[in-house]
Amino acid sequence: MLTPIAYGLAVVLDLLILFIGIRFLTQPQAAAAGYGVPAKDGDSAYLTIKGMRDATYGLVGLALLFFVGVRAEAWFMLVVALLPLVDTVIVLRHGGTKAVAFGIHFATAVAVLVSAVLLFLV
Repeated sequence: MLTPIAYGLAVVLDLLILFIGIRFLTQPQAAAAGYGVPAKDGDSAYLTIKGMRDATYGLVGLALLFFVGVRAEAWFMLVVALLPLVDTVIVLRHGGTKAVAFGIHFATAVAVLVSAVLLFLV
């Protein structure tokens, strides 16, 4: 019972970050607003970097899970949980709302950590 939940959550989280990366590449202004810190004109390079970073993390997560194994994905999730934790701080330091910082970014960090724990238990 635990195995399908662990794999399912990992796949969903990997696909979600891949989707977020693609959104930053295709709709950068809307994606930045959803992130919690609206972009200014001239920020396109940073938005592209964020999009590529997120899309790459999603692809690496999927590749690890399907080609290397559950233990590698568990370690990956544990390390990657740092990103949404830092995103929480970034949103708070740059005028974003606490609702977005904690409701999106911190909650994502918790979900990624839960995923890591479940994967380690499999």
